Amino acid sequence: MPDEMSAMVLRQPGTPLVHERRALPEPGPGQVRVRVNACAVCRTDLHVVDGELPDPRLPIIPGHEIVGVIDAVGPDTPRRPGERVGIPWLGYACGHCPYCRAGQENLCDQARFTGYQIDGGYADYTLADARFCLELPAQLDDLHTAPLLCAGLIGYRCLLKAGDAQRLGLYGFGAAAHLIAQVARHQRRDIYAFVRPGDERAAQFARALGARWVGASDQAPPEPLDAAIIFAPVGELVPRALRSVRKGGRVVCGGIHMSPIPGFPYEWLWGERQILSVANLTRADGREFLRLAAQLPLDVQVHRYDLAHAQSALDDLRAGRFSGAAVLLP
Repeated sequence: MPDEMSAMVLRQPGTPLVHERRALPEPGPGQVRVRVNACAVCRTDLHVVDGELPDPRLPIIPGHEIVGVIDAVGPDTPRRPGERVGIPWLGYACGHCPYCRAGQENLCDQARFTGYQIDGGYADYTLADARFCLELPAQLDDLHTAPLLCAGLIGYRCLLKAGDAQRLGLYGFGAAAHLIAQVARHQRRDIYAFVRPGDERAAQFARALGARWVGASDQAPPEPLDAAIIFAPVGELVPRALRSVRKGGRVVCGGIHMSPIPGFPYEWLWGERQILSVANLTRADGREFLRLAAQLPLDVQVHRYDLAHAQSALDDLRAGRFSGAAVLLP
């Protein structure tokens, strides 16, 4: 057993990650130590690194789409060494507030988040609250499971919020959209994909995944949508999506951060249209979605990066240089 580990660390928002050698952490009561096998790179990591989310714990090891194996446990911990687990964004909730008691632990005021307030998976090892580690289906390998732990989970919660929409618009065709498009197609829904103007690579990607229609995000769809999900962190897409959904339709905002939403006429919202946001995830979401992902199965498009190249992965994600999801491998 080594006594040190490698980690890519954010010391100050807006600055590059720094490689550090750190002492191997010891799990406390209720905690497990996990040897990281894979950690996907999420747009939320960009929001943390770029300083768009307030008050991260600094220095912080980013990363919250973690797949690994428990190699040590603390006192009073029900888990056992050797268990393969997933560690998602929600890393702690109090368990007794009104939100937690109502099954809305994702809204807990005391919640803490992996890679933001708790050291995450851009490292060889990480610590986690054993209660918030998800069991992983054996048929899902490490590399292709990692993006499911946020892109998949948040996307799935967005899909649930969209209701039974038959004509479903997806704005921003990245890691989350490419997974949820497959789930929606499995449910026999029609996908209308909106990509950045001029991004033919993303358009081709959406067509390959079965989108009924693909257009630029500033275009109107050929018929009114029943619902739209916005994955891109672009506030001006909200009024555009409202104009694309029918009366009684829904616009679901799936990001944790979004640029300001511009003003728009009330008539665009009128007709019992709705704007909804999705905040974080619950463990119940995780268990349900992972079972579904194992049954389908999903075609998860991944791009491998060595852990030492985590900054390059973030830069490539910011610039839109790949379709699908980036995954760091120690």
